Amino acid sequence: MSELGGYVVDSHSIEKRKAAEQDRSDILDRMTDGFFAVDREWKITYTNDAGREILGRAMGYNPETAVFEGRHLWKEVPEAVGTTFYNKHHQALKKQTPVTFEEYYEPLDAWLSIRTYPSEQGLSIYFRDITEQRPREQTLEHRERVLREMHTLTANRDTSFTEKIQALLALGRDELGTEYGSLSHIDGDEYIFEVVDTDNDDIEAGDVVPVEATNCERVASETETLVAGNVQRDTPEETERAGYAEWGVSCYLGAPVIVDGKVYGTFCFYDTEPREQQFGDWEVTIVDLLAHWASYELQREQTTEQLTEQNRRLDRFASIVSHDLRNPLSVFEGRLEMARETGDAEHFDAVERALNRMQQLIEDLLSLTRAEMEIEETEPITLDSLADECWEVVATDDATLTTGGDVDEAFFGDRSRVKQLLENLLRNAVEHGGDDVQVRVGSLPDGFFIEDDGPGVPPDARDDVFGWEYSTREQGTGLGLSIVRSIAHAHGWQVRVTDSETGGARFEVTGVRSSSPAKA
Repeated sequence: MSELGGYVVDSHSIEKRKAAEQDRSDILDRMTDGFFAVDREWKITYTNDAGREILGRAMGYNPETAVFEGRHLWKEVPEAVGTTFYNKHHQALKKQTPVTFEEYYEPLDAWLSIRTYPSEQGLSIYFRDITEQRPREQTLEHRERVLREMHTLTANRDTSFTEKIQALLALGRDELGTEYGSLSHIDGDEYIFEVVDTDNDDIEAGDVVPVEATNCERVASETETLVAGNVQRDTPEETERAGYAEWGVSCYLGAPVIVDGKVYGTFCFYDTEPREQQFGDWEVTIVDLLAHWASYELQREQTTEQLTEQNRRLDRFASIVSHDLRNPLSVFEGRLEMARETGDAEHFDAVERALNRMQQLIEDLLSLTRAEMEIEETEPITLDSLADECWEVVATDDATLTTGGDVDEAFFGDRSRVKQLLENLLRNAVEHGGDDVQVRVGSLPDGFFIEDDGPGVPPDARDDVFGWEYSTREQGTGLGLSIVRSIAHAHGWQVRVTDSETGGARFEVTGVRSSSPAKA
């Protein structure tokens, strides 16, 4: 400690302060971020090495020889006045609140990341050149926007599933840069375009092509995403397909859509122009996400339909049990009481008829319940032999059965349920066509038919005959053709009624495969 001009000077404290300032300078100079400080008059009070480098570039000075302390920031870089840099720093000083932002500075052709901290003395400004990492940040920002848009589209309650798919296909096409996008449904050998997005009119929703012509067959068979920026280069084995050889599909990215554990179809994007490079991970991820969402929505829709149908069946069951079974039960009780009082045999005959009616209703209800159960195991079935077997159960003395076409060709199905389907159709022909009806069983390209020469089914009743409780006979339960339809649907088949050549009824069962569904 010494005395100077009447003042006592603590040299030890001065040395400590100088050492602390030097330590701070050393720390700031070792920072990779640029740093400089300004006072409230915007004069620079300090810069570290990285700060001098960037300030030197901005002001046009040699950072190794120039002195920056004491220079007015905005007078040295007048082109920055009025920009985001200028406004943000004035805001920080005026409001005494920190600011953080990223901005492009055109004179330096650089993106800068700025963090500014105010104090009563001025501002401490940290900045970093992020030009090299900016593309990566922009990519992440873009991907975030895409994902947010996907969420917005899928969460919109005011749009239908098809409208959402259409919007997602457009989004995917834009992101992948492809000419086509589609959601397909694969049904056996057929590839059905359900929803299509393209600027061309050569493909439309509802179009059907052979599945073997498409790359989607491979996606479906392997249940894996197929990635081919250039089909010839990346998947040369696919160039033999018509999709490449005839339609020119040279670029493809598609993922499987799974519903109820089985391949429903594909969510895919494709183009007639090959890509120079393979699709990237992000692009594959986008398509996988879209396919997963479509799978979820279709599964949910199917489950909802199944629950609706189940509730409808329960209501029908309740109606039959409470009404159709109650009527014969009432007859049974009334006639039994009268039989006890009178001993008249005709009352016992009525009791027997009521019991038979109840038994038939119960059997049909049980058959209908079983008919709607999922098919688990199938076996090869020959139509002519099974039809003959069923005919023995339902035929009358004067009715005749003939077969035509390739009825000896086997198809796959649940034998016991197909037998019940045939029995019900043959019995329906006999009951409505008369004892001398002529019934014919024949094959179709994808199924079979049963027709008769009876009175037929009026056109205005054909939509109703498969409904519950539809019957033209007083003693009929009205469930026979409902059971037929349920068995067909359980197999994935369709059934319809039309006219036979003689004007009678003709029931056609289609969608029948000649191979096991498990192997299709």
